[in-house]
Amino acid sequence: MIYPNIAIIVAIAQNFAIGKNNDLLFHLPNDLKRFKKITSGHAVIMGKRTLFSLPKGPLPNRRNIVISDIPGEIFEGCESVYSIAEAVEVVKNEEIAFVIGGGMIYRQFYPIAGKLYLTMAHRDFEADTFFPEINFKEWKELSREDLFDEKNNFNYSNIDLERI
Repeated sequence: MIYPNIAIIVAIAQNFAIGKNNDLLFHLPNDLKRFKKITSGHAVIMGKRTLFSLPKGPLPNRRNIVISDIPGEIFEGCESVYSIAEAVEVVKNEEIAFVIGGGMIYRQFYPIAGKLYLTMAHRDFEADTFFPEINFKEWKELSREDLFDEKNNFNYSNIDLERI
């Protein structure tokens, strides 16, 4: 089943790499601004390693939902859930909820997410965590912005997609 109100937001390399050593592969200031603008005021769903990787803890002005595989585990400033199904259930009345990582969480939500907010770096990165390979035939492109980051010296695209 596809959930139209479940969206994945992710920055990936062209080889679908998303992270190494529990950190992002690259830092694009404009992408961080885009992430904040898109997710502010909405629920964000993440695994606990993603929560621990956030420099200031739970994201402000968002409903932070953390998925844990340890029943009863709680995280300050966050709601805890213990399965993908429970996460879907607690956001069923949200206009939109954003899945923000990490790799295992993305893999489990990818088959059921109705939207995908993608930042794609147009180069490969060495990584230990990857996003599922995207079959672009399953998605309709809603918008695309092709950009260049001078600091990192590579092209990237912001692509908003909706599952067909």
